[in-house]
Amino acid sequence: MSLESYKAAGLLFNQNFLEATSTAGLYGYRGELVLVQGEIADEKGHHKPPVAVMLGVAMLADEKIRMIIGQIENIALLPTFVEKYKDDFAADMRAIIYVVNISKPAQVELEGVNFVLIPLQQGMPWNETMDELALEKSDLKGQSAADKVVTIFEEMKGYKPKYPSATYEDVAAGATTAKREGWGAV
Repeated sequence: MSLESYKAAGLLFNQNFLEATSTAGLYGYRGELVLVQGEIADEKGHHKPPVAVMLGVAMLADEKIRMIIGQIENIALLPTFVEKYKDDFAADMRAIIYVVNISKPAQVELEGVNFVLIPLQQGMPWNETMDELALEKSDLKGQSAADKVVTIFEEMKGYKPKYPSATYEDVAAGATTAKREGWGAV
C-alpha cells in the first residue's frame, strides 16, 4: 500500500508533508501515523480523532515501507503498529522507534524486521535520530524535505546499533510508568 493510499484511508494524521523524493516512485512523509482509528462519528463514515498514533514519524516508502522513525507512548503499541502495517514492510525495512515507557534501549525482531527501541520522554524523534546517526544539519542542507528523509535512510543502511537484542516480551515486562514530558506556553 502506498503512502497516498494511507492518506486516502485516513491513516496519516497531522501531516507535515507527503511528497515525492528525487528517486522515481519513492515518497517521504513526516507527521503522525494512526495506530488505532477513532470510532465512526457519523453516517458519512467520518472518524473521530485517532485513539493512538505514532508521533514524529519520518517514513520512506514506495509500494513498501523502507524506513520508519517515530515515537510511541507505550511499548504495548508496538505490536499494534506491526499488526496493522506488517504487510507493507519491506524485507529490509529500517526502523527506529522511540518509546516513552521503556527504561533502556534494545533491539527487537518482529515479523522479520529489526526494531531499534530507544527510551525518550522528551525530544523529537527526528532530532534524536540525527544525533543517533551522528548527522549534522549541514548534511541535509539544500535538500528537499523528502530527500532529507532519503539521507536519513541511506545513513541507516550502515547503522549498527550497539544495543542488546531482546525479546518483545522482555522489553514489555520492563515497562515503566514514564509519561511523555511536554512543554507548552506558561
